[in-house]
Amino acid sequence: MDRFADRLKARVQAYVTREWQRRGAFAWAMTPVACLFGAIAAARRATFALGWRERVAVGVPVIVVGNVTVGGTGKTPTVIALVQALRAAGFTPGVVSRGYGAKGREPRPVTSASAPEQVGDEPVLIARRTSAPVWVSPDRVACAQALRAAHIDVDVIVSDDGLQHYRLARDVELVVFDHRLAGNGFLLPAGPLREPLSRRRDATLVNNPFERALPPWPDTFALTLAPGDAWHLSDPSLRRPLAQFSGARVLAAAGIGSPERFFATLRTAGVAPDTRPLPDHYEFRDNPFVNEPVDAILVTEKDAVKLSAWRDARIWVVPVEATLPARLIALVVEKLRGRSLA
Repeated sequence: MDRFADRLKARVQAYVTREWQRRGAFAWAMTPVACLFGAIAAARRATFALGWRERVAVGVPVIVVGNVTVGGTGKTPTVIALVQALRAAGFTPGVVSRGYGAKGREPRPVTSASAPEQVGDEPVLIARRTSAPVWVSPDRVACAQALRAAHIDVDVIVSDDGLQHYRLARDVELVVFDHRLAGNGFLLPAGPLREPLSRRRDATLVNNPFERALPPWPDTFALTLAPGDAWHLSDPSLRRPLAQFSGARVLAAAGIGSPERFFATLRTAGVAPDTRPLPDHYEFRDNPFVNEPVDAILVTEKDAVKLSAWRDARIWVVPVEATLPARLIALVVEKLRGRSLA
């Protein structure tokens, strides 16, 4: 029953995602609701812009990496790459995140050994890949303040998502899109936009734009995500280039915002897998691959953090590395160094 529900949910998500790419019957039917959504969102933004509600500064510069569309666009690899770039530039970064599915509202630290069901899968992945201080809470302000109190050496905070968490004052906003860009350009639920595309930001990153030219938006950069060698879930010291999976019976599974992006990456690397799209943040309460007649199962790093207790010898994890343009890093560093630090 759970598997049927998961497949149904994935199919509904896939249908809506497809409809958000065109202005068809679904989009036009949802337009009245989208107008209401837009009015409410605009009113909320206005309360902060007019000073009716206070933005809270946390004493160090804040960089928000987020999106104005629904679904995964590559924010987490971007955060990881940005933390590494900031460290190379001489900063000591920390990361705050909501922690999707995290238990409780009080700020809490995340380590590489944290349970994903307690703090969220993406924060655990960020902690493992960066070794930076990572804290989670739905209240980004309280989260940033708690991180700073625990790590007085942190001199810049990166917020994983939180673009619409206006209460947190920020110095730099980076908005990430994938090849779908803004879809049909409509607000939720008629389209994928949480906010109008005209929303102000400091820079835009387009994740793997493929053959499409970058959109003519100001300060827009190409974000490159490239897969590395797969590592074995049960023994991470074992590594295999993706090309070695060509010709084998391979299943690719992904519980991320855009599973097809993961599958396309594998195909580009020469792998021709059967595919299993799963709902974003899929919990993996049990092993859904037990009866799959395949030689290897390829999963994302985000999914792998929830599979550490499994002993399925067929599972290999495909890491993804984001490459940030040097001009973007220079832009961010310039903005940070132009701000007087507390």
